[in-house]
Amino acid sequence: MTLDQLRVFLAVAGLEHVTRAAQALHMTQSAVSAAIAALESRHDVRLFDRVGRNIALTDAGRRFVPHARAVIQQADAAAGALADLGSGIGGTLRVQASQTVASYWLPRHLVRYRILHPQVALEFVPGNTTTVVAAVMDGSADLGVVEGSVTAPELIAEAVAEDGLVVLVGCAHPWADGRLLTLADLGDTDWVLREGGSGTRLAFDADLHRLGLDHGKLSVVLELPTNEACIAAVEVGSVATVLSRRAAAPHLAQGLVAEARFDLPPRVFSAIRHRDRHQGRAAAALCALLRTGG
Repeated sequence: MTLDQLRVFLAVAGLEHVTRAAQALHMTQSAVSAAIAALESRHDVRLFDRVGRNIALTDAGRRFVPHARAVIQQADAAAGALADLGSGIGGTLRVQASQTVASYWLPRHLVRYRILHPQVALEFVPGNTTTVVAAVMDGSADLGVVEGSVTAPELIAEAVAEDGLVVLVGCAHPWADGRLLTLADLGDTDWVLREGGSGTRLAFDADLHRLGLDHGKLSVVLELPTNEACIAAVEVGSVATVLSRRAAAPHLAQGLVAEARFDLPPRVFSAIRHRDRHQGRAAAALCALLRTGG
């Protein structure tokens, strides 16, 4: 087997779709299919079940995933070590970021980084805070950028930017009149919030706890996986939501939603890395850029 075959296998296993894996790998669909077929034929094992246009991992495929991932991680670590022995900054840098960071803050910094360091193969995956922390913990990401605090002792977290949360309502909501809300007022409306693993939700729950309100006392009628979905729900309904001010800004500017007057403390965007893994020059350079990025 080859490293390229293992990378193809992991991409198909993660996406459970040959075409999307081919797009992610910048390969043709036939090349991806050929790599999987060669891997299966060489070792006389079936890794995927083909059901119509869809595929799914077999039991053997599921059991092979951690072994393939471990080999790729070791190979990437070796490549990173060699890159650090050279005179420039190169190698592969795997970055993951939570949704608000990935959508509204990080992209412009990644573009600048690519201009400054064109020899680095930058791999970027969006997620939420929980999935990003897990990726840095298990070594599938070299660097993560998340919203809010990270308390895992295995990780080093460095604040790289400041953000704020804002309560949003529809323009016809009673709170859109600019009244100053109290903690008790928060129980007087229904809420649509981000999912539990998101940094936005974790930060809001923590803020309410510090203020003395159990977040379970709120009437949460729906949890949604994206900022845009939460805003769309607020625009047309009588519910409230809480999002990053960076995410809310364009919608507030267009008058699509209104900001309710309930002050929440600022929070930070943090770059996270594993304490026990070597930080290569490519990752260190990105951290340095983020610290000065605003």
